[in-house]
Amino acid sequence: MKHLKFYDWLTKSIIYSSTLLVLISIGLLFIAIIGFAVPVLINDGLLNSLQLAWNPKNNEYGILAIFIGTCLVSFLALIFATPIALVTTLWLVGLGKGFPCLIILYLIRIMASIPTVVYGFIAIFLLTPIIRNGLGGSGLSWLTASIMVALLILPTMVFILLTGFEAQFKRMQLCGTALGLTPFEILCHLVLPTSYQTMIAAILLGMGRAMGDTLLPLMLAGNAIHIPSGLSDNLRTLTAHMALVTANEVGGAAYNSLFVAGLLLLLISVSIRLISQKILSHLSR
Repeated sequence: MKHLKFYDWLTKSIIYSSTLLVLISIGLLFIAIIGFAVPVLINDGLLNSLQLAWNPKNNEYGILAIFIGTCLVSFLALIFATPIALVTTLWLVGLGKGFPCLIILYLIRIMASIPTVVYGFIAIFLLTPIIRNGLGGSGLSWLTASIMVALLILPTMVFILLTGFEAQFKRMQLCGTALGLTPFEILCHLVLPTSYQTMIAAILLGMGRAMGDTLLPLMLAGNAIHIPSGLSDNLRTLTAHMALVTANEVGGAAYNSLFVAGLLLLLISVSIRLISQKILSHLSR
């Protein structure tokens, strides 16, 4: 009995200590980013930091075009990945545990384990020439980066949707079968209308994964700082900008833009979380 109490106390202590450590780490991260970014915004001016123009010769270090590039790549990647993830998940759940289902699940797990740099190299040799011949330009473009980011976030979205849909399907399968519905009819008419929380979670986590990726936009987007006028135009994202500037600058106005970029990424993450809570609370009424 004493051993059980000791193990119970030890388990709770580890959980509470780990939770406290995570909270402290997140708090320090917020403090560090805000502490570095606010002086830059005060010294350089908010309007100067958030303007469209990036021209070091004229002392212009605006990162608004980079922020817009991040949003464009992420949103287009979500447009590509969301329907594919949804259809794939519905097919897997409706098919059950047959051999084709196991093969598809195995392939998705392989996709999730492939390093990001491998996706980038494959795209450079296979996808970039297709984009270049079809749309013109260099092939390093908004479309190229978005397609590969969509492939990157697809396994995450599928696994989240699969977990939620399977649970709902098991709860409703008996009633749906009694009503004469096929498995796909159960999914479309019973599971989907009640799984909005799962779908929102998959979309938001996919968006966070897309906005946080560095290597694919760095390798495939072209890294030009401007707002693209078409899918074949190049652009730069916040994460790619941070990687490039960190590798080439030490101090100065360009280096200081890193902290503003980090603050914007932080604000995006917090905003996504608040928006998701607002949507879920509204839908659950």
